Amino acid sequence: MKTVKIGGVPEHFNLAWYLTLKNGEYKDEDINLRWQDYHGGTGAMTEALRNGDIDMAVILTEGIVKDIAEGNPSKIVQVFVETPLIWGIHVANGSEFKSIEDLKGKRCAISRYGSGSHLMAYINAENNGWDLETDLKFEVVQDLEGAVKALSNGDADYFMWEKFMTKPHVDSGVFRRVANCPTPWPCFVIAVRNEFLEANENIVKIILEIINNTTIDFKDIPSIDRMIANRYALELEDVQEWLSLTEWSQRHLDESTVTKVQQKLLKLDILSKQLPYKQIVKNI
Repeated sequence: MKTVKIGGVPEHFNLAWYLTLKNGEYKDEDINLRWQDYHGGTGAMTEALRNGDIDMAVILTEGIVKDIAEGNPSKIVQVFVETPLIWGIHVANGSEFKSIEDLKGKRCAISRYGSGSHLMAYINAENNGWDLETDLKFEVVQDLEGAVKALSNGDADYFMWEKFMTKPHVDSGVFRRVANCPTPWPCFVIAVRNEFLEANENIVKIILEIINNTTIDFKDIPSIDRMIANRYALELEDVQEWLSLTEWSQRHLDESTVTKVQQKLLKLDILSKQLPYKQIVKNI
């Protein structure tokens, strides 16, 4: 049996992986798929791919494109979630900040440099016409719980994270959401370390086939909304809204999207060079 280590965020987007693992679908194909949660998100997973701690990752598009362009020896093999990620922009509930404009020049909590929360802060700044040199300041907080502490203690002023995962903190009065900032591209892709992919392309193909067979009909699974609400401690109506906004994918990441991501990151001065499509994506 071939052991394959895969990482992802412990969020509702990845429930399909849990279901296929629970059903023993990989073991039926003689694959021992070992899932690891990465609470630190994209930055933690790019590091794990570089170190060989995991073989595959379900990861934010902009984060892995940036890291591959900066030397991560991995390739994107597929889009996983087609729709944009809706990032909520949050402040502490008792904060004096009421609008996006109030956050200009204030301290943004990020999980780590190179993470989605870091890169999307630049996109939000550009969307609002801020000076990227002077109007962005960062505090590294590791993860969502670190952000709760930082905002509550006044160590940071605002925090960007997926809207629905942070909704319980908004509902409980810890955070207040002042705006949303959607990604301008499909949000999650599947990436594989080059060394592993070259030696195990057929294994990767089987894994993709299994997960795609589940995601293609994911919304039709009986009581899937209740299952997500219970597993991730979310309100049922929030899950239903999220499901209505989310589409999974079984396609390759196209060249125009890779170009768009790289050009945006170059413009924001958080990417130093652009790589050819075939050095970032491998269509298997």
